[in-house]
Amino acid sequence: MNKLYLECYSGISGDMTVGALLDLGADKKVLEYALNSLSIDGFKIKISRVLKSGLDVCDFDVILDKDNHDHDMNYLHGHTDSNDEQNKADSHDEHQHSHSHEHTNLKQILHIIDHAKMTENAKKIANNIFEILAKAEAKAHGVSIEDVHFHEVGAVDSIVDIVSVAVCIDNLNIKEVIVSPLYEGTGFIRCQHGIIPVPVPAVCEIAKDNDIDLKITNCEGELVTPTGAAIVAAIKTSKKLPDKFKIEKIGIGAGKREYEKAGILRAMIIKDNSNKNHNIYKLESNIDDCSGEALGYIVEKLLNQGAKDVHFIPVFMKKNRQLTT
Repeated sequence: MNKLYLECYSGISGDMTVGALLDLGADKKVLEYALNSLSIDGFKIKISRVLKSGLDVCDFDVILDKDNHDHDMNYLHGHTDSNDEQNKADSHDEHQHSHSHEHTNLKQILHIIDHAKMTENAKKIANNIFEILAKAEAKAHGVSIEDVHFHEVGAVDSIVDIVSVAVCIDNLNIKEVIVSPLYEGTGFIRCQHGIIPVPVPAVCEIAKDNDIDLKITNCEGELVTPTGAAIVAAIKTSKKLPDKFKIEKIGIGAGKREYEKAGILRAMIIKDNSNKNHNIYKLESNIDDCSGEALGYIVEKLLNQGAKDVHFIPVFMKKNRQLTT
C-alpha cells in the first residue's frame, strides 16, 4: 500500500494527474490495455517527455480527431490555443479506436467504464469521479443528474483522462492520498455556455461538497479544471502531511496551458516517519505492603516523567492480605 501526496500549487487537471502518475511508475501497458477496451473512438494518446520551466516532466496527451474538438481548452479566453491544436493534430501515437463515441450522459459513460477491461477497484474510482463531476454540473446548471449533458463529461478526452487516472491509482496500489490546497486563478473564461467566472461553477460546487481547500492566486486563467477537482474529491483521504516523511518516488505531470507559473503537478510516494520509535509500553507489577501515600507519590512521579497514564488497584488475597497491582 502506498501513500500519495499531490502538490497542486499550479492547479490540477486530468492530463496533469495522469502524467504525474505515469512518471511515478504506473504501468504504461496496463493503461494501454484498459484504454483499448473502451467502446469509444476518435482519440489517440501520446506519452512523452517535455520541458516545463527547465524541468523534465511527463506529458500525457489525448489527441482527438477533428470532429471531437470539444475540450474546454478550446474555449479558454475565447480563442483556440494554437499549441493545443498542434498537439491534437499530431499523428504520431499508439492508439486508434473503432467504436461509437456519441456518449453524452452519466449513465452511458458508466456503462462504458463497467464494460472496460480493468480491475473492479479502477472501475470504482472512475465511476466515483464521474458521479462527483456530474453532481456538480447538475447543481451548476439547475438540472437533475440524469439530465446532465455537457461537453466536459461527455468529451472523449475527459473519459480517457478519468479512466487513466483510475487505472494508474489502482496500478500503483495507492490507498491514501494527501492533497495540498488547490491553487486557482482569477478572471473569466469562455465556454460553450458563454463567459463564466474562475473558479468555474462546477469547481466551486465540488470544493464546497467535498471539503477541498482553494487558494486564489493572481494568475489570470483557469488552473483547476472540473475534472481535476473531481479527481481530488474522489481520491483524497487527508489534507495534512505527516510531521516527518520520507520521499520514495517523485513524478511530475505537464499541463497544456501556458501561464506565468509552471503548469505542472508534482506527485510523491511518501513514507510516514512521524511515529517512528514511538512505541507505547505497558508495565505491570504486584506490590506487597505499600501505603497509599507512597503509591500516590509514585503516581505523581511517573506522570511527571512522561507516563501516558498510571493507576493502581487494591486486591485482597487469602487471610485478607492486601496486595496492590
